[in-house]
Amino acid sequence: MIQPPIIGITTSGHAQTSSYCLPSSYAAAVKAAGGIAVLIPPSEPTASEIILQRIDGVIFSGGGDIDPAIYNGVMHPTIYNVDPERDRAEIALAKAALNSDIPILGICRGLEILAVATGGTLIPHLPDEYGEVVTHRAEELLSIQHSVDLIPDSRLAKEIIGTTTVDVVSWHHQAVRTISSEWHITGWAADGVIEALEHKYHPWAIALQWHPELSSSVDPLQHRIFQAFIAATRQVAMANCEY
Repeated sequence: MIQPPIIGITTSGHAQTSSYCLPSSYAAAVKAAGGIAVLIPPSEPTASEIILQRIDGVIFSGGGDIDPAIYNGVMHPTIYNVDPERDRAEIALAKAALNSDIPILGICRGLEILAVATGGTLIPHLPDEYGEVVTHRAEELLSIQHSVDLIPDSRLAKEIIGTTTVDVVSWHHQAVRTISSEWHITGWAADGVIEALEHKYHPWAIALQWHPELSSSVDPLQHRIFQAFIAATRQVAMANCEY
């Protein structure tokens, strides 16, 4: 019997709440796609290699903003829930994961972590630079829906979602400004905000600025993202099996 893959999902730190937290929608999306979710609280950066040895795939989840000092950025009044412990742990985990063959899915903050871990920078507050052509987060700090255009020959468009335009659930006020040469930009919102990245050299590393887990239970296109991710973990596990 083929065992369900174990998917590690990063969590928020305890600095503000004295708890390690993750919305249940992440684990539900993994379960619906055939995986078993385990939560990864922030830990010592040196633990990254040990963590990766015990899971089959990793999801970098959403949450508070990354400390701008890490990417030589500037503070902004809207930056919130900065957690240095989480930043250090996730950047170390991202670097280690990208140096392995473990499938990686970045979501919202997770995209930003992967970008910053490889030398990218962020826009501190989207309305200041992109205006209100596209609303990426409602004024009440609620999620909102908008469309994303994907490059036709991207993995997302060709192999996973199956279309070049997709409606997404969005909940962010920051986004990538610059990325390293390791990444392809494969999706944009109508205002030009970067919404999707695919790694050039890693076997399966995709990062999304939107939140597929928030609509995967009702939107088959978003569910396909988790199905493809779980399928990738199975392929890697089979390739690494010793007979």
